[in-house]
Amino acid sequence: MKKHVPDRAAAPGDDNEWPDDESGQQADAAEPTDADATSAGDGGVAAPDETGDDAPGDAIGGVAPDAVAEQEIATLAKEVGVQKDKYLRLLADYENFRKRSARERQEAESKGMGHLIKGILDTLDDLGRFAHLDPTSTDSKTVVEGVELVERKLLKSLAGHGLEVVNPVDELFDPTFQEALTTVPAATKGEDDFVAQVYQVGYVFNGLLLRPARVVVKQWQDGADAGTAS
Repeated sequence: MKKHVPDRAAAPGDDNEWPDDESGQQADAAEPTDADATSAGDGGVAAPDETGDDAPGDAIGGVAPDAVAEQEIATLAKEVGVQKDKYLRLLADYENFRKRSARERQEAESKGMGHLIKGILDTLDDLGRFAHLDPTSTDSKTVVEGVELVERKLLKSLAGHGLEVVNPVDELFDPTFQEALTTVPAATKGEDDFVAQVYQVGYVFNGLLLRPARVVVKQWQDGADAGTAS
């Protein structure tokens, strides 16, 4: 049974009338409430997230960034291992080459010294024979001639291996292969800087100076001659 609600009497001076039920419902429907927004979010389309934390652009090709980084690290580690293996192989090859070169150089030096010693063995035999001569039955002339023979034989053998004797008597002084110990006056101007005497011969082996010749050099003294002439 419908209950009758009496109409509210208009107050004196009030020109507006109270709205009926239908107009009030339309007003209520025109203003959405927080509950309506919540219900719309639950059952309707969700609003886009402004923070972008779960945006689909963060993944590369459908793979998470951590997985991509791990894959790059694994690739780089593999490449480092390959390069390290190459380096160790090259280091081992170099060490083998260095040892082999040192061994071959030592063998070549020993072989060359062996040839040198072999060439002077006959000279050593000659020296041994002269060293054991009977002084009572041998004169000094024979000993001197024997020593000169051994010297020539020895120098000939060493010359075959590249040894040269520097004995610049009456030659122009050459500081490359000679060492001036002192000077003596030259008789003429043309003898200036010529070797007057050799105190000790020098030696050159295959172009390499082993010992310079120690010499006395002539020096022209023009002032002394001029004073003598006056």
